[in-house]
Amino acid sequence: MSSPPHERATSPEDAVPWLDDDERDAWMALAGLMVRLPAALDRQLQTESNLSHFEYQVLAGLSDAPDRTLRMSALATLTEGQLPRLSQVAARLEKRGWLTRQPDPADGRYTLATLTDEGMAYLVAAAPGHVRTVRRLVFDSLTTTQVRQLRDIGRSLGRAIADDDA
Repeated sequence: MSSPPHERATSPEDAVPWLDDDERDAWMALAGLMVRLPAALDRQLQTESNLSHFEYQVLAGLSDAPDRTLRMSALATLTEGQLPRLSQVAARLEKRGWLTRQPDPADGRYTLATLTDEGMAYLVAAAPGHVRTVRRLVFDSLTTTQVRQLRDIGRSLGRAIADDDA
């Protein structure tokens, strides 16, 4: 992605801010991580708990909510999922008895999702294996300083994406 010598811009409007060698190396490392890490997390959760990573995120998001209940739209935002995908996952989790959905009594245009006791128990059973995998794949290779840097980088990139979405 760095600028090939033969690809010179003809005007400032045509200028491409090519990545320098360090930026290209960082981008390639991040791009590879964005593909491999979700696949590894999915694999572990599927193997040990018969859950996708997205299903785990839905259950975990509800477990942290007051009364283990959120509007589906808020849950979609929290899990970075589209509402149609979340609705399909919620239907599967509902069939398993792990969550319920009902109209929001405060505003019937919204649907509330609630984590059931059975869903909470399943999440509690799945969490240790997931946390061990996250620790092994992410945190065990980093120093305390690098963990803080990773947090800060993640927040900065998240803000840039949110600003771009706005």
